[in-house]
Amino acid sequence: MTNEEAQAALDLLRKTIDEVDLRILKLFNERARIVEKIGDIKKVAALPIYEPRREDMVFQNVLSGNGGPLSEAAVRRLFERIIDEMRTLQRERMAKEKGQ
Repeated sequence: MTNEEAQAALDLLRKTIDEVDLRILKLFNERARIVEKIGDIKKVAALPIYEPRREDMVFQNVLSGNGGPLSEAAVRRLFERIIDEMRTLQRERMAKEKGQ
């Protein structure tokens, strides 16, 4: 493979990654809108934001669906971060509504 061919292949793969990233972002925002609705229900019902059992269920779900190449540890770390950000979204939204 020549340097030009390698660069062309890299450019194409990076373009594909950019497209995948935008699809992931769209899914993150879809998940966030659902989390906001869950937060609204939790607020009305005076339920806690943090539910360790539910988080365990999320981990079990994604780990059971993981076909690789990501390791279980990598999937867990990714979803720990996603869950943490969604929990922050719920907290911020509840605090914002409380302040209004």
